[in-house]
Amino acid sequence: MRNPLSKTIVEIEPSGIRKFFDIVNEMDDAISLGVGEPDFDTPWHIRDEGIYSLEKGRTFYTSNAGLKDLKIEIAKYLERKNGITYDYDHEIMVTVGGSEAIDIAMRAMLDPGDEVLIPQPSFVSYLPCAIMAHGVPVVIELKAENEFRLTAEELEAAVTPKSKILVLPFPNNPTGSIMRRDDLEKIAEVVRKHDLFVISDEIYAELTYGDKPHVSIAALPGMQERTILINGFSKAYAMTGWRLGYACGPKVILEQMLKIHQFAIMCAPTTSQYAAVEALKNGDEDVLKMREEYDARRRYLLYRFREMGIECFEPYGAFYMFPCIQKFGMTSEEFAEKLLEREKVAVVPGTAFGAGGEGFIRVSYASSLADLKKAAEHIERFINRLDIENE
Repeated sequence: MRNPLSKTIVEIEPSGIRKFFDIVNEMDDAISLGVGEPDFDTPWHIRDEGIYSLEKGRTFYTSNAGLKDLKIEIAKYLERKNGITYDYDHEIMVTVGGSEAIDIAMRAMLDPGDEVLIPQPSFVSYLPCAIMAHGVPVVIELKAENEFRLTAEELEAAVTPKSKILVLPFPNNPTGSIMRRDDLEKIAEVVRKHDLFVISDEIYAELTYGDKPHVSIAALPGMQERTILINGFSKAYAMTGWRLGYACGPKVILEQMLKIHQFAIMCAPTTSQYAAVEALKNGDEDVLKMREEYDARRRYLLYRFREMGIECFEPYGAFYMFPCIQKFGMTSEEFAEKLLEREKVAVVPGTAFGAGGEGFIRVSYASSLADLKKAAEHIERFINRLDIENE
């Protein structure tokens, strides 16, 4: 029988995150700090709107690009939050989560051999999406001494005549790193110089801490026409299971993205779209409350890591920390496996997010403060025993 499988797909490694999730799912009393989704329920007024849409029989397909009312609210949101103006009718489309937007953006923009510049550690989907779109991923390894921010010098060194797209994954999963305006201005100079395009994944934009709000590279001069801005409702509004995201960008690119979306998806879930309209209209207070809670957890966990003597830079975005475990003489995977085995605390090896994550683990603080306190006690006991074993 002929081999039924695509060589391209077979050679793509499965997500390194799933291995640990599968193990944790079979352990009744494990504390999981590996999950990448909010522990909050979707706010009631958003759920109510979804329920009401069902009661009213709104179970039909929407237009391929999404509900008009939702696209209008997305445009209003981006203007008041980021100062960017988009034409809702031609420059915004609604997708099945941010992940679909990443996939179809690459498929719409890449020809075989085009290079995609991917800073790592970063979200697991960028590299396989580039490969599935017949692009060539070029990894830029971010450095701990730069708090895992992308520098203009690193970008410049990675650019070749075949470079076409830069993935900009900030606030970053798994590191929690962010890019400030002055960082982005330097990156934008390199992008314009080499005539690149940017896929800016801003799914964690609302989860930015400190006194300076998130800045989108699309808001910088000359960058809106070069940028596909990707965002969604999963993280900010605790709507992971609703599977709803969106992409904003130049009409010429979105027309081709929409073509792929038409044939592969048809439209995003109708109920989710009605709920998302309510989220954007009346959800600011919910986002603020959740962000304040995450911030308290962030500060607690950072304090505890430093108290334990575990090196960790202060992350100002998302709900992750990326502590360094190099001093314990184990790989990231070994550390995560032993921590789970001995103390039943699940974290994700840094290598799940690229080779540059070796020596680090991703710790999510999208768990209750009580769970974080208990997990911190277990981690401290674990590393104290390691110190005794190594004596």
